[in-house]
Amino acid sequence: MTIRIDSKKTIKELQDSFSAHFPFLKIEFFERAHKVEQGSLPKKMIRSTRPLGELNLLKEEGELEISPTMTVASFEQSLIQRFGLAVQVFRKSGNLWLETTMTDQWTLGQQNEHGREISSPGDKSPKNEKPDFELSRDED
Repeated sequence: MTIRIDSKKTIKELQDSFSAHFPFLKIEFFERAHKVEQGSLPKKMIRSTRPLGELNLLKEEGELEISPTMTVASFEQSLIQRFGLAVQVFRKSGNLWLETTMTDQWTLGQQNEHGREISSPGDKSPKNEKPDFELSRDED
């Protein structure tokens, strides 16, 4: 899958493109990048209606190739290093969206499949599941 990143696109358009390929994952954009296996503060999240050109963060325009075998950490780092966009991947867990902080080394495909499994009615989370964190958790 290829996502086109340019100044005219809104955050929502990028989110929708990503989620079309990974329906149990979503991406949120933040003012600053985070370290691998660390979360982002909710108050630093950028509204999805804003065009990328208004953010003054976009380093360049171009296309980003994304595959299910790419790790979450690699995907997030590609966006910050190449485009200047700080994103956090979230995985669906029932009715919640969890930051994938402790599972950043999982692939996007693994994350999406795990989200499908734990969001399906009657399914239980695996006993060896690494804990991730809900966005509403305030660590400030």
